[in-house]
Amino acid sequence: MTLETQLIQKTYYKMFINEHENIEPIQVLGDLFQEEACKDLPELSSIRFAQGEVYFHYKDYEAAIFKWGNIINELEPWAKKNIADAYYRLGLLPTAEDLYCAIASDNLTLNTEVALNLFSLYIERGKLDLALSVIKKTINANPDYPNVTEIARTFFEEQQDWNHAIELAVNETLRTGSLKWFDIVISYVERGLAKNHAPNYFSHAIQVVYSLEKQKFEKLVSALWDSYDNEESYFTWIREMNHLFLNLDISRDENLSELSTLHKEAFFSLIDGRYFIKNLQEYIPDLLTNWLRLADDKNTVLAAAAVLSWNELFPASLSMSIVNEAEKLISVTGTEMDELEECLTLFDAITNWAQANEMGENNRVKWIVEQLVDFDTQHFLITGLSGSGKSTFVNLVLGEDVQDSPTSSIVMFKDSAEEEIIEITDREITSLTGFSEFQERMDRRRNALESIIEFKRPNAFLQDNKVAFIDTPGLKGNYHDSYEVLKNLQLADTVLFALDANAQFTDKERSMLSKIQELAPDIPVHFLLSKTDTIVNEQEAIRVFDETRARIHSYLPDALVFAFSSEYERSQQLKEIQEFIQSIKNTRNIADKRLAKLLFFIRTTIASLMQKRIDVENQLVESVRWNEEMLQKLTGAVNQLKDTETQKTKAVVQSYRAIKETIERDISESVPTMLQECSAFIKEDSNFSKIHLELNDEMNKRLEDYLDQTVLPKYYRLLQEWIDGCKEEFDQGQEFLNEIGESFNYMYGEERLNLECDFKVLEDWHRDTDRMTSRFQLEPINILLRRTPSQFLLKSAGKLFSALSQNKAMLFNKYKAFVENEDYEETITAVNQQFFRQFELFERSLERDISLFFKSPLNQLNRSVEEARSGIQTNQGMLTNMNTNPEMFRDPLTLFEVRLRQFEWMTVAGKGMQTIY
Repeated sequence: MTLETQLIQKTYYKMFINEHENIEPIQVLGDLFQEEACKDLPELSSIRFAQGEVYFHYKDYEAAIFKWGNIINELEPWAKKNIADAYYRLGLLPTAEDLYCAIASDNLTLNTEVALNLFSLYIERGKLDLALSVIKKTINANPDYPNVTEIARTFFEEQQDWNHAIELAVNETLRTGSLKWFDIVISYVERGLAKNHAPNYFSHAIQVVYSLEKQKFEKLVSALWDSYDNEESYFTWIREMNHLFLNLDISRDENLSELSTLHKEAFFSLIDGRYFIKNLQEYIPDLLTNWLRLADDKNTVLAAAAVLSWNELFPASLSMSIVNEAEKLISVTGTEMDELEECLTLFDAITNWAQANEMGENNRVKWIVEQLVDFDTQHFLITGLSGSGKSTFVNLVLGEDVQDSPTSSIVMFKDSAEEEIIEITDREITSLTGFSEFQERMDRRRNALESIIEFKRPNAFLQDNKVAFIDTPGLKGNYHDSYEVLKNLQLADTVLFALDANAQFTDKERSMLSKIQELAPDIPVHFLLSKTDTIVNEQEAIRVFDETRARIHSYLPDALVFAFSSEYERSQQLKEIQEFIQSIKNTRNIADKRLAKLLFFIRTTIASLMQKRIDVENQLVESVRWNEEMLQKLTGAVNQLKDTETQKTKAVVQSYRAIKETIERDISESVPTMLQECSAFIKEDSNFSKIHLELNDEMNKRLEDYLDQTVLPKYYRLLQEWIDGCKEEFDQGQEFLNEIGESFNYMYGEERLNLECDFKVLEDWHRDTDRMTSRFQLEPINILLRRTPSQFLLKSAGKLFSALSQNKAMLFNKYKAFVENEDYEETITAVNQQFFRQFELFERSLERDISLFFKSPLNQLNRSVEEARSGIQTNQGMLTNMNTNPEMFRDPLTLFEVRLRQFEWMTVAGKGMQTIY
């Protein structure tokens, strides 16, 4: 045992008692101490140090501290450390901490022991930051010290300090090259604890483990790859791995299948439509290079095809040596890849992207793909010129007149246990409720070619022969209609071209056949010769059949011809049709052919989405232009309506005020005369002390009768005429708005605007005028009781002189003259005020009522203005975004085309099959 080990374990004292093992150490050391003390130059420090150890082991910490406090030789630093240990055992942690920190020594072992004890003390005192600092310094100073790294790892894990735990594991991996530490690093990564570290942090460790053990290398890289997947640092990881793998001597012979799969998954995830090409061009060439270098047997062809497809669309991005190697590998290497599944995955990715980016549901092509993967059923597409007898053949086979009118849509007839009829368009799938609704669809002409109808019902012929018939609308001479029908050719395994026996194989039919061969050169074409029963006799029918077959063979040598007629016996014909169908069925390599067709429809889907992007842009441009035009017109209509409202308000208010002025004029003219005529009420024998009161009452009575019986009826009549006039004004306004509404609805293409005014306003006016003119009750007016000078004198004179008979004549004359000569201006004003008081609110509300009359149309027009303005803003924003970022649509579709070409390299070119474009 070394001295340092003894000092660490506090067994230094055993050096003094080896020969006295049967005696208590304290006694042995005491005797030695006494013996040494008797010497002239005693050396007591070593014995005191040993005594302190013994006391420590007997837990007499105070005695130990006393002994160690008097050490002055080379053991002094260890004695100080031991004193701190004693205080630690006594629970005096602050004192122990101070003593540990005060120790200064060049002895690495001593410093490490002090640090470890101080580390434990800090943990016990909860000073975790200091504990972390101490253990990190200890690892840096003496990492090989027993258990130091294990102590640190345990501490980091207990504190869930994964950053330092990973740092420790990586550093120890690099320092020691120990596979044990590699396993620890891998375990941390697999638990998802390494995501906070930059990818290049692990590069050196990856290189080291590659040189040590390939399996550990693959496991570590795979764990890190999974860890960084879906993280912000994922692209940084890809860049780092690309650079690292390019500098490693990796080859396919190492059979790194897991890394091969990770490269495959990374490549497909990068080109799934989420990223722009400009962001991928930095990563994918190196990724493909590394993938080709390490691809296992399962993925070699896939990687080679990926290299070739990327090089096709982005030439010069890959080195020619890699491209040449890929060409060589794809021509000599087989693959066990499930090609159909991969192509369907690609198709789903495209349609999901299209749906997510509002590029349509694409139900039509989805349905076609479903039919292509039904390998148990062969598809016979029946076509021909209009009137060639296609429907007759279909009815003959199906056993009933399912086609009693010309076909307007593509119809697939299939055998099924239950009847089901569905109509498929790009936008939706609709279930048809029976044969009658199916027939309605057949009678339809508009947009009929946009849909496909799947007609499923039990049918023995279709079931026994495992076929489905695709009936098409009759071909016409113009290119567009023919193309709309023939664009479904790739759905067919065989084409049956119907010919009329009375006009067989004309130039128009040859033209259509040329178009079919141009669009689908690999699909065999055979012929149905219809209406043979219309030929005069059997010998002539045979001649026509032979001549027709000869003409066909000069054009298509391998084509077969089958003659039929609705007049022939059905069971015999069905037997012959079955033999004919079986003779032309071709099940050889059907899976490969269907796969080629699937790739064709994937390509057409990509092309259609490209066109949709252009169409969307054009639609947005047109929508902005149209909304700008509508906004201008709608704004003009709003201004016209406001002008109309102002004009109608002015006319209505002015006409009402004219009526009011008429009544006021009548009152002004009638009231003075009426009141002056009240002078007849004054008699010479009147009681002149009260005559003014009686006369005032009489005047009020006459005024009330006049207003109620004369003025009010006239006012009512004038108001009714006024309301009738207002109605004419309103009718003109409504007619004007109807013209505006019709004009806008025509431009909208729908009944969007209903600019109906609120004629209830007139009803309210009728009700209000009826109520206010039903009766008038005059509040008494003080006509003769005012305190004017003349009235005051008359009243005073009446009271003063009425008792004297000689004065009555004078008073009579005075009163009479006063009444007859008074102008009654104040009374007229008071009468007018009373009469029109209840009409004041009505008059003030006229402008509001007219606004209510036009309110609904104005609100509708204003909403339409806002909709147009919003439409301009929204569509202009989308248009700007599309023009600013054209890669939003172009790049995903281009990347889908990369995947398509990859599969074409693998499935079509690799098998010697012709690619369908």
